[in-house]
Amino acid sequence: MKIIGRIALALLALVLLLAAVVVVRTLTYKPKAGADLSQVKLAAPIAIDNARAAQHLSQAIGFRTISHQDKAEDQAPEWERLHAWLQATYPAAHAAMTREVVAGRTLVYTWPGSDPKLAPIVLMAHQDVVPVTAGTEGAWKHPPFEGVIADGAVWGRGAIDDKGSLVTLFEGVEALATQGFKPRRTVIIVSGHDEEAGGSGAQAAAALLKSRGTKAQFVLDEGLAIISDNPITGGQAALIGVAEKGYATLMVTAEAVGGHSSAPPADSGGVLTLAKAVTRIAQAQFPMKLDGPGGAMMETLAPEGPFAIRMAMSNRWLLEPLIIRQAAATPPGAALLHTTIAPTMLRGSPKENVLPQDATAWINYRIAPGDSSQTVLDRARAAARDLPVKFAWSRPPNEPSPVSSTTSEAWKTIAALARDTAKAPVAPALVTAGTDSRYLVDVASDTYRFQPMVFSMETIKMIHGTNEHMTLENLDRAVQFYARLIVTAAG
Repeated sequence: MKIIGRIALALLALVLLLAAVVVVRTLTYKPKAGADLSQVKLAAPIAIDNARAAQHLSQAIGFRTISHQDKAEDQAPEWERLHAWLQATYPAAHAAMTREVVAGRTLVYTWPGSDPKLAPIVLMAHQDVVPVTAGTEGAWKHPPFEGVIADGAVWGRGAIDDKGSLVTLFEGVEALATQGFKPRRTVIIVSGHDEEAGGSGAQAAAALLKSRGTKAQFVLDEGLAIISDNPITGGQAALIGVAEKGYATLMVTAEAVGGHSSAPPADSGGVLTLAKAVTRIAQAQFPMKLDGPGGAMMETLAPEGPFAIRMAMSNRWLLEPLIIRQAAATPPGAALLHTTIAPTMLRGSPKENVLPQDATAWINYRIAPGDSSQTVLDRARAAARDLPVKFAWSRPPNEPSPVSSTTSEAWKTIAALARDTAKAPVAPALVTAGTDSRYLVDVASDTYRFQPMVFSMETIKMIHGTNEHMTLENLDRAVQFYARLIVTAAG
């Protein structure tokens, strides 16, 4: 009995020691030392006409520059009207910059700096928007292509994604050019015309810049924003994308003999084989990790969060499985931590009473940094194992982007301005969707993805959805951000 008592006391002592270690580490927790933002000298706010900016965004929404799935639905005159409107609406900006058109509709502007030794900066905002889903028009508070200004906001498709960025960027440039500002560092603006349909315009712009030997200090595009109810802090936080996932769609095909459905083979032909393959592939999930931009975001913001979050992040050596389980409780949270697998399309027989000669599934992957299209293919093949299926990419995959620096001068400038704009903590993060900036990573030292706008976790759902709108506060915030960024980085 004495031995049992001693063991119990030893275990109690161990538990108390472990608890003490956890508490001490929590109370003394600090994230890894990041860049010192206090030394960045930010440009002062500028005078702008917010009412006029709202009118301009309203007008831009009226141009139906829609990227349809079917290229045959393309409406070329809408882009021509938008381009003419930009030139007429922003005369000082167009007088200060040279304008080039590549891939038919993508715009590349250059505002020459006085010091050619300084690496340029590249600012991006695309022209196209997604369609409004048929049958949902009546659910909009205001017609989606009229740009109605009401209830303290500008309403319509593209108000946020991405004509909001395009217009506020030009508003900032116009204000600076009107005031006589002349950059020391060259400023390049790239505005793709088909970001929502693959980004061929951005690829053409990248090829143009590469041919000139351009190596920019940084690229800044859309991607993340200021979240007012960030799940980690419970309050406002500015998230800057330092990387974005790759994109690939794998076609899995099972061949079969075909025939009449009245006499099916024992295995029901290719459809059953395909179903088994897709099930196995979807169940072979990539492991979730706290390494990379998703984990960096959590680690950076944890000191601003409640005690439980600080305790968990300061004791990753003990609690990492619990952290991952909690983060993965929602699909967006899980997407930050691993490569995702999403079967999206199926094709089999053209008729209900015909056995198909082949059946195909399309599986969409968003590839996290650290993985690649090859690791995706290898994992799918291993999951399907002995099943008689073939694999092919629906189109060449986009690999995940490199992870940009969080210690460079470019990061310091953007992060300091984002923090000042948000009046809240700033953190690196991962963009789980795709942006045009993925094509420009080779023409810049660093690529960042951030829109200087405030959204809640609920209101951000309006992007690509119903009732998309830009509040007048966000409009003012974005114009100020872009103007101050140009003066701070290129002045």
